[in-house]
Amino acid sequence: MSVLISVENLGKAFRSYPNARQRIKSWLGLPTHNVQDVWVLRHLNFEVYSGEAVGLIGENGAGKSTLLKMIAGTLAPTEGQIQLFGEVRAILELGMGFNGEFTGRENARHGLSMMGLSAEEAEALVPEVEAFAEVGEYFDRPLRTYSSGMQMRVTFAVATARRPQVLIVDEALAVGDAYFQHKSFEKIREMQQAGTTLLIVSHDRGAIQRICDRVILLENGQISREGEPEAIMDYYNAMLANKGNERHSVESEMREDGRVATTSGTGEAEITSVELRDADEGTPVEVATVGQTLELVVTVAIHEPVEELVIGYVIKDRLRQDVFGTNTHYLKAVRSDLKPGQTLNYRFRFPCHLGEGSYSFSVAAHADDTHVRQNYHWRDLACTFEVVNAQQDRFLGVAWLPPVLSIEQNHGDSQ
Repeated sequence: MSVLISVENLGKAFRSYPNARQRIKSWLGLPTHNVQDVWVLRHLNFEVYSGEAVGLIGENGAGKSTLLKMIAGTLAPTEGQIQLFGEVRAILELGMGFNGEFTGRENARHGLSMMGLSAEEAEALVPEVEAFAEVGEYFDRPLRTYSSGMQMRVTFAVATARRPQVLIVDEALAVGDAYFQHKSFEKIREMQQAGTTLLIVSHDRGAIQRICDRVILLENGQISREGEPEAIMDYYNAMLANKGNERHSVESEMREDGRVATTSGTGEAEITSVELRDADEGTPVEVATVGQTLELVVTVAIHEPVEELVIGYVIKDRLRQDVFGTNTHYLKAVRSDLKPGQTLNYRFRFPCHLGEGSYSFSVAAHADDTHVRQNYHWRDLACTFEVVNAQQDRFLGVAWLPPVLSIEQNHGDSQ
């Protein structure tokens, strides 16, 4: 695969001035005092290859949007260089480059012409933009009368009217309604399948894992780690829990099957054993059948006083996307005031209403309804199993929801 984006020793700093006087002196090229460079990004090195989809993740302020703006050419780097080897189109801000006094149709013509299309080519694509945006009569009204979601529809429709070699997408898509978000991601996937290279920022874990081949995690203005989406997203999720707690640790381990398992926590409570069993016979299960009654057994050891303990699990599919999750907070079975030396066995009994495929459990011991505030112990890939369909009618998907079918003939129909 050929390289389409090359980032070498890239850095971006913004100048901080003690007062307006020093700022003006800087503009005039005069000597200044007490001026500081605040580095947002530094020492970034990576490449994006033809046809690849790369996700950028990180906390707010990590520098994701700044990086995309430099790659798109709307912001100059302070150091390093970016090399682009193809046509790049970016969706970074709502209505970027549009005029609020112009109508959606006029802005579409202008936006398409800015892509290098002739007037005739742009005019030919306007109906396609109008159809995809689905803003109705507003397409012939000034852009200033649009909601943010409507602006996003027109912005996206214009940017994707002609497939680029490289498409850069920031969180701007998040402002759209659920229907248009789904429609937009389907369009992105179609472009990806046709050969477009993607660089995308999103907090939507599902979207990142469905679309991306690789994920880059930015932390404190630098690349913290990069790799397969499932492993990086698991690490990022663990990193966010108990942030600022010095006792909180995050570790990743390569399993024998090649997958990366992440564990994290502060250690007051430890998940010592996770086992999937047949609920009736009590025997371990590695291969379950559709409809079989299963039991997840989680053993937890208490090492230090714990005021509140919640145990939860999430079943994930082969792409590590959530299928179902619950915990003892939701089930109204929270334990309190636990002492060191205690051991608890949690038994979760459930029917295997899953489709054929590979699944895993992520299991957590924490306080509250989620692990974010107080994460004692979190284990990804704590238990894996396969599901086969040995007895039920054939069906598609990851959920077994067998219907009861009835067919009636209207009395007025001809016999």
